Formats: sequence, structure tokens, C-alpha cells
Amino acid sequence: MTAENSAPMEGAPLIQPSSTDHPLYDDVVGACRSVYDPEIPVNIFDLGLIYTIDINGENHVEILMSLTAPGCPVAGEMPGWIADAIEPLAGVKSVNVELTWSPPWGMEMMSDEARLELGFM
Repeated sequence: MTAENSAPMEGAPLIQPSSTDHPLYDDVVGACRSVYDPEIPVNIFDLGLIYTIDINGENHVEILMSLTAPGCPVAGEMPGWIADAIEPLAGVKSVNVELTWSPPWGMEMMSDEARLELGFM
């Protein structure tokens, strides 16, 4: 991309796909489901805050996530909570968690279970 054209390519996904075929993927998802937003009684995975779980061939885990709002009081802490939940998993070599605000989180990103739990269904 050039400076004049910094928009995503037409048809490119807004969120990078996750490594769903990696053997550690389900365990990483389970670890993410153990972390809760303190203001909402639903885990961060089902809230749709985890955008991408990328696990490479050496079992290094990259998490791209967002928060419900930029002013979230635990914005500085939640990435550490996620790393702390994933790092002890057998086979995981390292974890890096990054926050993004693009695309912004929206209620449509929640799982059906989260919507049901919060009374939106």
C-alpha cells in the first residue's frame, strides 16, 4: 500500500483469520473464555473481544483483541490477564497480546450465548 492509498484492499477482511486448524487453538480459546470483563458477566471470547488468535509453527501465540470501549477502566490490564491465562498451556512457547480499535467492537460481535446471557435475545 502507498501513502496515498492506505485503505484496506477491496475484499480484504477487516479482521485477520485465526489459526483454527492449529492443535493448540481450542486450548487457547478455552483460556480466553476463562477471562471476564469485570463489568459484564460474559467471558471476553464470547463477547467478541478476541479478534484473532494466530499460532505459528513454533507455538508462539499472537492475540489481537479489542475492548467494548476505548475508555474501558481495565484497558491496560486485560491484555495481561489474557497472556496470563494462555502462557501456562502445555506447548505454548510465548504469548503476545495487542489491542486494536479497528474495527471498533460492536454488539454484533457477541456470540449467541453472550447475547442470551445479557438478555439481547
